[in-house]
Amino acid sequence: MSNSIHLNKIHIQDVFTFLESLPNDYIDLAIVDPPYNLKIADWDNFKSKKEFLDFSFEWIDLMLPKLKNSGSFYIFNTPYNCALFLNHLKNKKVYFQNFITWYKKDGLSYCKRRYNNNQESILFYTMDAKKYYFDYESIRIPYNSVERIAHASKKGILKNGKRWYPNQNGKLCPDVWEITSERHKNKINGKVIKQNHPTPKPKEMIERMIKASSKSGDLVLDLFSGTGTTSIIANQLGRKYIGCEINKNYIDSSLSILDIKTKRSKNE
Repeated sequence: MSNSIHLNKIHIQDVFTFLESLPNDYIDLAIVDPPYNLKIADWDNFKSKKEFLDFSFEWIDLMLPKLKNSGSFYIFNTPYNCALFLNHLKNKKVYFQNFITWYKKDGLSYCKRRYNNNQESILFYTMDAKKYYFDYESIRIPYNSVERIAHASKKGILKNGKRWYPNQNGKLCPDVWEITSERHKNKINGKVIKQNHPTPKPKEMIERMIKASSKSGDLVLDLFSGTGTTSIIANQLGRKYIGCEINKNYIDSSLSILDIKTKRSKNE
């Protein structure tokens, strides 16, 4: 490992220079919350769709060699952008696992020319078709029908000639995640409060990804760190982390930063 690599820190650096500095076959899990091109801030504002996609495909292509063959990665974005990312990834040596729908429960919307948006998407990929870590037991969720499950716990339910009993830790996690957004959770008296970063991801969502796709001691890449939620949760769960964020003012004060002069001028 290069002596210049500083673990358990957020590197204040452009994403391209940062990725170029990392060794190949280095990362166990990458959780990536990149720009969406929704114009919510300077770093999310691109001159054209082509500029946004060129930017996105470049960081994706730089990131992939940094992951171990046993590694996994998650990418957040809009459903439309995720479809384009998926198309870009189809000829790469990576393996699609899930197109996850995040139902944000984000309150009122007022679109009257199409269906209201109440979701974001998450692509889940692995670097190998079979040899990757996935701990499904650690991310079980509660069953929906409390009364039916309580009955089944005592006498079971007959399914296909066999008696089924519910797992005491809940059901297997599906690919639709009903998790309230931080923006909605942090409302005061029903009003949205301006946050330090406009798009923080829910802690319980990041915890699910890290528990499912990494082991204690693994290295988690927190690309486009924002406030650093992924790094904080990784540390709490006994993982190592390394992050990258262009704006140090977003970073949670509990995290250590490494402020590096950027070498490339790219919108991030």
